[in-house]
Order: sequence, then C-alpha cells, then structure tokens
Amino acid sequence: MRRVVLFVFFLFLSLSQGAFAQNAETSDDSKGSTGLPLPRFASLRANEVNMRAGPGTRYPIEWVYTKEGLPVEIIAEYDVWRRISDWKGNKGWVHKSTLSGKRTMIVSGGRHDIHKEPRDDSAVIAHADEDSMGRLLSCKEIWCEVSFDDIDGYMKKDDFWGAYDQETLH
Repeated sequence: MRRVVLFVFFLFLSLSQGAFAQNAETSDDSKGSTGLPLPRFASLRANEVNMRAGPGTRYPIEWVYTKEGLPVEIIAEYDVWRRISDWKGNKGWVHKSTLSGKRTMIVSGGRHDIHKEPRDDSAVIAHADEDSMGRLLSCKEIWCEVSFDDIDGYMKKDDFWGAYDQETLH
C-alpha cells in the first residue's frame, strides 16, 4: 500500500512540475521568476552543459553542449532551471549555474565583414565565417561592437545571432 501511495505522490509531483514548467514557457509575462526580462540572452559558463527535456535532473539529457561561451536565449524560468533556445532553434532546460550573463554572439548566414567603424563605408578589418563565436561588447541601432580573439570591430546585428533588433547594449 505504501509503495502505491509513494508512486501516486511522485507521479503527481512529476506531472505538476511539468505543467508548471509548460505554463512558465507560455506565460505572457515579460519577466521571469527572477524579475529579469524574458526572453534574454546569456552564454554557457562551461565546456560541458547538459540540456534536459525538463526542469530537473530526473529528466533525460537531450543534448550536451561542449563550447563555453556559446550564446543562448533564456525563454522561461522554473526554480533554478532555465529553458533555453540556441541559434539552431534547439530548446531544453539547463541549470542556472551553467549560464553566464556575459554576452556573446555567433555569426550566421555565411561569411560577414568586420568593420573598423560602425558604418558601411568603413574599412573592413577582417571577415568572420559562419558559426564563428565572439564577444558582444556593445550595440547601438543596427551596429554592434564585437571581439574575436585579437580583433575588435563592428558588425551589423543581421550578421549574427545574439542580440535583439531593437536592443541597445552598453
């Protein structure tokens, strides 16, 4: 009898947490439980981050990220878990300790120019290949200051994933 009661309790707990997590994802609220805006960009803190099917260690691992600094978008929050989306559209849950507030970006849509100044007619100082990762230093209007190893310059927001169209970053 006790096993049946425990089973029913854990089944209820599992279903209620899954329902709550689903509600957190579909909420019209623009702020998460932390009070921070949703969605928002962050980056991976470690070279190995498990993305799970749900918000907890009992959920299966669906993906293992192996690149520290990879940009991700936090789209929902549940307790210490964050539902993220990556630049390819993969979605899942990671523990908040695996995320950093450092802003990074990843080049998308082919090879793009890195300019010396935030203008189309500015000198091109380098090229960034698709899927190259860099740091996002600041953004204003359509241009962002970016850094790739020892190269600092400017790219248009349309050339990478990791910043919102109307976002200003200082």
